[in-house]
Amino acid sequence: MPIRWGFLGAGWIATRALAPAVHAAQGARLHAVASRSAERTAALEPEVVHTSYSQLIEDPTVDAIYICLANVQHLEWVVKALEAGKHVLCEKPLGCDAGEARRMADAATDADRLLVEAVWTRWHPRFRRLAELSTSGALGELMSIDSAFAFPGQIAGNYRSDPTMGGGALLDTGGYQVHAWAALTGGAQVVDVVQARASTGPSGVDLTTSVTAVVDGVIHATALSSFEQDEAQHLVVRGSDDNAAMAIGPAFTAWREETTLKIGGREERFAPVDAYQVMIEEVSARIEGREAWVVPIGDSIRVAEILDAIRSAARLP
Repeated sequence: MPIRWGFLGAGWIATRALAPAVHAAQGARLHAVASRSAERTAALEPEVVHTSYSQLIEDPTVDAIYICLANVQHLEWVVKALEAGKHVLCEKPLGCDAGEARRMADAATDADRLLVEAVWTRWHPRFRRLAELSTSGALGELMSIDSAFAFPGQIAGNYRSDPTMGGGALLDTGGYQVHAWAALTGGAQVVDVVQARASTGPSGVDLTTSVTAVVDGVIHATALSSFEQDEAQHLVVRGSDDNAAMAIGPAFTAWREETTLKIGGREERFAPVDAYQVMIEEVSARIEGREAWVVPIGDSIRVAEILDAIRSAARLP
């Protein structure tokens, strides 16, 4: 029987990516949606429409809930959904800080339910291959990880521009890059932030944050997150024996397009894939008790801790 998904929220990412992914996925169906807009809810084509978030999480016919709300709302609704006996897939960042992430993880343990952060790029075959190369020793000892995720965003009036809603570039695009640190190093157990700088906008959120860090004592890591710089995405890993880099296709947002990974002097090609769909299928399979990979909750907590350290070093609230 397919996993019956319920959505809290029907915003841009749910409409553009997650609803089509669930409709296309094996072993899943979009059963119910609750949002602030009846028009947006209907556009997702659910089987059932609920008029409130509480009504949806109490629906006994819903198995799992995808939460696509403003960052500051994640803690409340993740915990409520888990306490109602639902498995949860929550948009990134899982929490606005590590304390929130730990509280959600504890709630999942208490409820004996699955909690997964929806860092969809980690399910992309190209990213999985890069992680395999990095952690297997195929590149030798890791020496550096260099990344950037920047774009000139129009964030006025959006929760991304509101510090009280968990806005800012670091939480928005920095999470992808710090998740790369975790994936490529087997957990990024020790991270020393050497330098972090941020420029803030009129509302107080960071429009650009850059960081230099040392991971696990030897790996030099840099990351740039920005809403105001020219569009740029890259991810380059250098080892003592070989290097690897995302080549054709955006480093963090490749979607339904051919991509390549450059390894030394050669390239590996990857067919177009919808990593959102892969994510839904893998999470649904894990809920059913089948063998499947999901982002470890320990990685999500560790990433939140590192983001907290970067925020502190950059003197962000």
